[in-house]
Amino acid sequence: MIKIYADTSIFSGVFDQKFCEASIQFFDEISSGDFLLVTSAVVEAEIEPSPDKVKKYFASVAKKSQIAAIDQNALELQENYIAAGIVTEKSLQDALYVAVATIAVCDLIVSWNFKHIVHYDKIPKYNAVNILNG
Repeated sequence: MIKIYADTSIFSGVFDQKFCEASIQFFDEISSGDFLLVTSAVVEAEIEPSPDKVKKYFASVAKKSQIAAIDQNALELQENYIAAGIVTEKSLQDALYVAVATIAVCDLIVSWNFKHIVHYDKIPKYNAVNILNG
């Protein structure tokens, strides 16, 4: 089964005019059972101050998802992304998303963050650091 990591932007995207159609379609695909949704404690924490409708939606989806832990391996990998200059200290959270997804052995990451996470120029750099770190 394909494991897909979703960051906070995908859950919030359900209620965002610009991203709602694609976000809803994504969660419909997850509901089909062909994919395993993975999220993390990072996302849980970021969802907490969100409007109630976002929190309720997240809670309903999270029941059927794998919640990846933030462990020492993920924190070290996050540091390696920063040290490699893929993102700066301002994007620690974004680097942590990628690190958690990597440690959880996810096949894909979905995000509406095209600048720091799913940017065509960043993906090969994250992958290079992952390879160097085994």
